Amino acid sequence: EVDAVVVATPDHWHALATIAACQAGKDVYVEKPASHNLWEGRKMVEAARKYKRVVQLGTQTRSAPYVKEAIEYLRSGKLGDIHFVRVFNMKTRGVLPNRPDEKTPPGVDYERWLGPAPLRPFNPNHFYGGTWNWKWVYSGGDIINDGVHQIDLARWVVDRKYPKAVHAAGGIFHFKDGQDTPDTQMVTFEYDGGLVMTVAVTLWTPYMKKTNYDIRKSDKFPNWPRNATKVEIYGTRGLMILGRHGGGWQVWNADGKPGPSRYGRQPWVHHAQNFIECLWNRKKPNADIEKGHLSTLLCHLANISYRVGCRRLLFDGKTETFFDDKEANALLKRHYREPYVIPEEV
Repeated sequence: EVDAVVVATPDHWHALATIAACQAGKDVYVEKPASHNLWEGRKMVEAARKYKRVVQLGTQTRSAPYVKEAIEYLRSGKLGDIHFVRVFNMKTRGVLPNRPDEKTPPGVDYERWLGPAPLRPFNPNHFYGGTWNWKWVYSGGDIINDGVHQIDLARWVVDRKYPKAVHAAGGIFHFKDGQDTPDTQMVTFEYDGGLVMTVAVTLWTPYMKKTNYDIRKSDKFPNWPRNATKVEIYGTRGLMILGRHGGGWQVWNADGKPGPSRYGRQPWVHHAQNFIECLWNRKKPNADIEKGHLSTLLCHLANISYRVGCRRLLFDGKTETFFDDKEANALLKRHYREPYVIPEEV
């Protein structure tokens, strides 16, 4: 008998599969990001709560012991008041060439693969292989594909649910290919209480590198200046640089001298173990779907600001909508193609 479901589909299927599993009485491990759009992310939370299901998002750093130690250090106040956080998601990616439509390959149920997305002829750029990540109808570019890991980590650090405003800038500056989403993006989130968080996303910076696996399994720190997936936390008493998926963290005090630090390890085993334990004890997992929704939501807000002309948008966390902005609010939800519809009442 099936007890739990793992959802490792492209983003546009995450909510449908998760909600259906909850309705069937199954627990769920769903890969990041939580959702294709903000509205369906909230429906995932509602389904988990209504059917009393364990739903864990694949943001593994939530289960990393070294990050829990970093959070404890930050909560102690030793870094001082935190007014500024910088999130990095700076990579390189190959060209996504424009390709013509083709005959659907044998064994592929392309209509089912498209699911809630618009029906169209088969095209390799609208299928597996990573190309769908750069199409609005399936995903939201690298800020949501990979950046959600660091954004989730940063949101844990600042311990805030919703920003009061978001402002994105950027465009497709480097690649002249088949992508829809930006290859360059800078996002500013404004929070109550005197806090600003920025997120930098690039796809053309080969000198910026993810923390390699040798460092993730050893007592070493990354080369922080060229680290592609770090979070910088600026306090009135010091600076902390924190890595995702291993890499650890280091503090520099007000005098510029090194402070406390911890090496890190890849937390995947801890994350999987946490999910399995929650199947037994029925507790909320480390990366409970509501936490995942609130972090994925930031990616959606960033993309909506970009898509409405890089305008600064005011956000109402109580309703999870924008204040007096029909154009922006229209992008909170997609049109669902029958029969792949998420109902208002899950």
